[in-house]
Amino acid sequence: MARTVSIGAQGFENIRKNNLFYVDKTGFMSDWWNSHDDVTLICRPRRFGKTLNLDTVRCFFSTEFAGRGEELFGGLDVWQDPKMQKLQGTIPVVSISFADIKSSNYKDAMSGIRINLRVETTRHRYLLESDKVSRDDQSALTRVSDNMDDVTAARALQLLCRALYAHWGTKPIVLLDEYDTPMQEAWVGGYWDEMSSFMRSLMNSTFKSNPSLGRALMTGITRVSRESMFSDLNNLRVLTVSSDAYQSSFGFTEDEVKSILVEFDMSNQLSDIKAWYDGFRFGGLNGIYNPWSITCLLKEHKLQPYWMNTSSNALAADVVRQGSSALKKDFETLLAGDIVTRQVSDQIVFSDLSSKPDAVWGLLLASGYLTTTGEVPENATNELSLKLTNYEVQLGFDDMISRWFGMSEEDYDDFIGAVLKGDVKAANHYLSDVTLACISSFDGATKTAESQPERFYHGLVLGMLAKLRGLYTVESNRESGWGRYDIMLVPLNGATSARPAVIIEFKVFDPDEETTLQDTVERALAQIKERAYATALIERGVSAEHILSYGMAFRGKEVLVSRA
Repeated sequence: MARTVSIGAQGFENIRKNNLFYVDKTGFMSDWWNSHDDVTLICRPRRFGKTLNLDTVRCFFSTEFAGRGEELFGGLDVWQDPKMQKLQGTIPVVSISFADIKSSNYKDAMSGIRINLRVETTRHRYLLESDKVSRDDQSALTRVSDNMDDVTAARALQLLCRALYAHWGTKPIVLLDEYDTPMQEAWVGGYWDEMSSFMRSLMNSTFKSNPSLGRALMTGITRVSRESMFSDLNNLRVLTVSSDAYQSSFGFTEDEVKSILVEFDMSNQLSDIKAWYDGFRFGGLNGIYNPWSITCLLKEHKLQPYWMNTSSNALAADVVRQGSSALKKDFETLLAGDIVTRQVSDQIVFSDLSSKPDAVWGLLLASGYLTTTGEVPENATNELSLKLTNYEVQLGFDDMISRWFGMSEEDYDDFIGAVLKGDVKAANHYLSDVTLACISSFDGATKTAESQPERFYHGLVLGMLAKLRGLYTVESNRESGWGRYDIMLVPLNGATSARPAVIIEFKVFDPDEETTLQDTVERALAQIKERAYATALIERGVSAEHILSYGMAFRGKEVLVSRA
């Protein structure tokens, strides 16, 4: 009989006591302990088991669970090792999470951090009665409160470690889950300098200048740059998605998924499940499945975008939406199912996200939206071949791109409908509304007459890719006849389709060559004809009468649509 699946059951103790669905990852603890690394940071996408793994570490090592090894770990991998058995319940553990620090301003973010530090300190309130802890430290522990200043907060974990070491005679383990959430929120919220200053102090006090620290284990999504947070930590081992260590410890492997599907009598769905939720690659191990999506699938019995519909995609959405036309063009390629090869940095410098593409690709890879093909281009430095991770991610980006149009989404849908019907008047009306609402959104920090239409144009292509999937192939900037067209909409059924094919050419008003926007749009239509862009469609069997050709001219936020 299949085990009960509980969504959101993070606590390891609760899972084991109630025999809930669980995939054994306890071998991770043996590997980590035997590595003898002082401070370890493991970066994995959200909802990949980081929180559960850290709670498992807490339940195994913490003195709080002494004598419960067989009850909680009997039959699991870690319990097969006699040396590890002897360690169970013998080490004090400090465990804290920043997963819930999601505030739009520094004051509220720090309030959340202070509460978390106070709660963890209060959990060890027995230290206030210990005759092994100095009176000064006991007094200092009482000052760890919801209202403490930033200096006290930054030193709180070091103080707690010192008191635990004094009481137990063993240096504690410190677990910090989702360490980078406050940093990501600070970047989006505009209080980066204040938060990065505090986090540097906290990291240094807890993990560097802390003689009472035994070992530490941190998890997060991104590897925030050393300059931003870890400038003083020379004892830190960082393991990103490209590292080989612990490659099977987070997420479900192919063999694990096959066993799960046998237990739940779903083996006949493996190929579809693979397309939806497989595709992640950690180190040299390919074929990692999204554990959150698999767990939700077992509960709901429906193929749905569970992972992409949870938590916040705000940072990823912002860097793509505000990215250059070149970045949007790359996303056209990715959404069409193809591969891009780009330089990637696995060390995130948030200030680079608006100016350096390698930082953007690094963020998207670390976050799980992209995966590598495993192939490294010849003579390439930090270059990787990238693709969208799986079908679930593709659907998530489709939805994300659709929402870029905000309140004008209805107009955008009507615009596409007008284009496919050949209704130039309606197309002009709706595109003007869409352009006014969206062109600033697609533009980044630099706003010029040339960059606005380019960014909007590539945003428009991405929107069409999302909206017309299943009906059309949306192609951009490909060769046909004697040139490269801007957009081509090709019906999936080709020559047999009742839907028209569409060619669109964009032009920016040139005051040196043109007097009116009508001159510009005529130049666009002339180019479609002179360079025979319809050739690619005719070669596919589409008849000339089923091809609609449009010129679209831009002058700032002013647009004009015309049809041949």
